[in-house]
Amino acid sequence: MPWDLLPSLVTLAAMSGVIVLAGVRLTRVADTLSERTGLGDAVGGALLLGAVTSLPGLVTVLTGSLGGDAGFALANPVGGVAVQTVWLAIADLVYRRVNLEHAAASLQNVLQSLILVALLAVPVVAAATPDLTIGWVHWLTLLIPVLYGYGLVLLRQMHKAPMWQPIRTPQTEDDDGGDGDDGHEDGRSTPRLWWSLAGLGVVVGVAGWLVGRAGLSVVEATGLDGGVVGFTLTTGISSLPELVVLVTAVRMGQFTLGIGNIIGGNVYDMLMVSVADAAYLPGSVYTDAGSTGLVLVGGTLLMTATLAAGLVVRDRRGIGFEGVAIPAIYVGTVALAVWG
Repeated sequence: MPWDLLPSLVTLAAMSGVIVLAGVRLTRVADTLSERTGLGDAVGGALLLGAVTSLPGLVTVLTGSLGGDAGFALANPVGGVAVQTVWLAIADLVYRRVNLEHAAASLQNVLQSLILVALLAVPVVAAATPDLTIGWVHWLTLLIPVLYGYGLVLLRQMHKAPMWQPIRTPQTEDDDGGDGDDGHEDGRSTPRLWWSLAGLGVVVGVAGWLVGRAGLSVVEATGLDGGVVGFTLTTGISSLPELVVLVTAVRMGQFTLGIGNIIGGNVYDMLMVSVADAAYLPGSVYTDAGSTGLVLVGGTLLMTATLAAGLVVRDRRGIGFEGVAIPAIYVGTVALAVWG
């Protein structure tokens, strides 16, 4: 049963605070674990931070799918990718000395962006082939975790034996260090750190469920399109851990960890698309999301390609072309979804 509008908005505001506070602690725990496990900042940001900070979005997606709103369910993971990519422009404003995509010269981040482009292409093809289903699940949904798993294998191989290296400059960050507080002086044992990571994951997961319920109630109370609400409001809140982690990592000088968290979180969000389709029982979530879903996926594809280009071009100073283009594409995508 949906909640009234005022309690829903209060819940969304309260959960924003909970998610922000948990995100600060997540950064330092995951940074230390990345060092102790030997994963490196780029892969550690993807595997550790990307997983835990994506939990609010995962629970929100499940809430939307089980609630029967296909547009809301699909827009949340896709919107998470879009919003979290916009966060990079905000982080560039926080760290003005050099363009972040230049400082975080990491081929793992470039590869993750390309994997993300491949994953984003799946819903587009699935929407155009509504009859290829197994029960209520589109068979292309099964391809998403396969692509994700193979992408992790490629990332690990690249970390162990890279075949390309970015040109080093005075502004380039080493993968295992930064120019600020490195966060590796945590005196807690490794098992205790893992328990802290798990506990924080539970907190943000519960917050994600409340965000999902409140978001669906806002759709019901206002009559707004579920896809637009999912792409903007609820993903903006459920993606706050990525923003907090990114800004905190940048202030610590851990640029590769911060950007790896964003891109890794984006890849996790695309894994949630398969969850959205599996949990949406009336049929294929791609088809029922309608043309709005295609617009949102297409805009997010363009944003991801722009980010990958920024990581390759590596503007040295200030906000590069991607820092301007990505927010503009996001605003344009929302405008097309609302008025197109």
